[in-house]
Amino acid sequence: MSHYIPNTRIPTLVFDTSANAAHHAALIVERLVREHNSAGRATVLGLATGSTPVGLYRELIRLHREEGLDLSRVVTFNLDEYFPMAGDDSHSYRRWMFETFFNHVNIRPENIHIPDGSIKIEDVDAYCAKYEMEIRQAGGIDLQVLGIGRTGHIGFNEPGSTRTSRTRLVTLDSVTRRDASAGFFGEENVPHRAMTMGVGTILEARKVIIMAFGEHKATIVQKTLEHEANDSVTASFLQAHRDTTFLLDQAAAGELTLFRRPWEVGVVQWTPERIRQAVIWLSLKVGKALLKLSEEDFREHHLYDLLREHGPAEALGERIFLDRSATIQPYPAGTKKETILVFSPHPDDDVISMGGTLIRLVEQGHKVYVAYMTSGNIAVFDHDAWRFTDFVDAFNRIFEIDREHTENVKHRVQDFLKSKKPGQPDSDDVLKIKSLIRETEARAAALACGIPPDQLVFMNLRFYRTGTIAKNPIHPTDITDIAGLFEKLRPSQIYVAGELSDPHGTHRTCAEAIYAAVRQVRTRGQNFEVWLYRGAWEEWEPHEIEMAVPINPEMIERKKQAIFRHQSQKDRAMFPGGSDPREFWQRSEERNLGTAKVYDQLGLPEFYALEAFVRWKD
Repeated sequence: MSHYIPNTRIPTLVFDTSANAAHHAALIVERLVREHNSAGRATVLGLATGSTPVGLYRELIRLHREEGLDLSRVVTFNLDEYFPMAGDDSHSYRRWMFETFFNHVNIRPENIHIPDGSIKIEDVDAYCAKYEMEIRQAGGIDLQVLGIGRTGHIGFNEPGSTRTSRTRLVTLDSVTRRDASAGFFGEENVPHRAMTMGVGTILEARKVIIMAFGEHKATIVQKTLEHEANDSVTASFLQAHRDTTFLLDQAAAGELTLFRRPWEVGVVQWTPERIRQAVIWLSLKVGKALLKLSEEDFREHHLYDLLREHGPAEALGERIFLDRSATIQPYPAGTKKETILVFSPHPDDDVISMGGTLIRLVEQGHKVYVAYMTSGNIAVFDHDAWRFTDFVDAFNRIFEIDREHTENVKHRVQDFLKSKKPGQPDSDDVLKIKSLIRETEARAAALACGIPPDQLVFMNLRFYRTGTIAKNPIHPTDITDIAGLFEKLRPSQIYVAGELSDPHGTHRTCAEAIYAAVRQVRTRGQNFEVWLYRGAWEEWEPHEIEMAVPINPEMIERKKQAIFRHQSQKDRAMFPGGSDPREFWQRSEERNLGTAKVYDQLGLPEFYALEAFVRWKD
């Protein structure tokens, strides 16, 4: 369920999940197509690529296969394409669209239009003019589907694009290239240019739906929806469009005033959660501890209604002080010895996100298992794979182990790596080597936290096994495997990555698979606590935290040493999908120290560092 929210310059719907938002978008497309089909006319769609519209395309495929949605009259125009880019290249938007959508529905090939990134540079201007003409000849775009980049771009209309711009060749912003770097196996492989529909072209569409999912989009969404239109955020030009709707999940909506400071927007229903949010915000805003807040502080910051209904100020401050004090848990699993199961989407998320808690749980006598859900092999550099083939070759030569077979594998792998094109997907041999590298690093990191190898589970879930950034939907057998692990280990607690900012969706997909498995075993009577941790990108807001585990300096050092065991990720930390270009251990340490600092600012007991968790609520 969703509803239009106030205080935005573009009509905006916020959904509980990105899946629900994508389903709504598909219903909009379906309604338009069926209406036009019944009138015997074509439906002209403008389409986007990237991770954001994948759910929309999957739902349209389902509607076509299961509910008879006929797309044979649909005409499509894609927004953009990298330049130069061959149409059959693994990074081509043309290839992506066919593999993701067109190959699975009955849109006629002659009705599909995608910018051609393989044309000669001297022909680009004429080609772009022809693309504009083809849109006009089709009757204009009935419905344009958009995502939004972290720079606020729509299509590849980077900051500085004018509202009258047309289809053209553009130079990509450095942030855009950095965000695409993981898919190209390095920023140096990302093209510097692209062809894109212009802002003016997009604005001529009769209807626009623009989608944004995940916390990493929250800041730009807030600028687009709450600031005046300007050419530094090209998506903000949609404020002037006659029929645009923004579709968000909760994470992408997180910075909007309605969610950050709803008391500034209108009447607030003062639930315990909202009271906690408001009082903590006020404490940090005015720089006073919770127990020092005054009635004047509440009145001066739009919180008079809260003061009147639930005051006085002293009582409100004390209430939240006691509430937050109760979140501090030196014994996160209690004092009785239990079995704990930690899920790590990639082989390093466990130590990066909750390494201190892992150490504390082990030291307190609990039996801690870690389930690594994917191989993480696409995040390993080629030079590491090369180095390990050299190592194995030398190792086997020293110990006189199967020299002939070793030589064959080494030459096969290194010949592939020597001829590999920038951004080309790896061979099966290389993927296996990269998986092994990450597995051995995970074993070393877990051991640094006190977890022995026999308490590690490498699940290698099926949805991840594509060898590329693009992933398949979760496989039913993946859910069955997770449920089987619950039944085998009988944990009293599980820990899950609740990180929604992961730009490629692996964390989100893993979490959804775990939730489905939890529901499955609960119907059979098995129950346990489910705690969510955040990954390398974000931390829980102070009002959201339900368990804060104290981490001392020695634990922080051990946690850092565990993170260091992931040597293949040392350089990868410089560009994980556009995140802060610092080492993972630095961001992790700063986050833990920062959470403790916030607790201290609230007037709570002072700790060196804190790792934060919230309960999963189905």
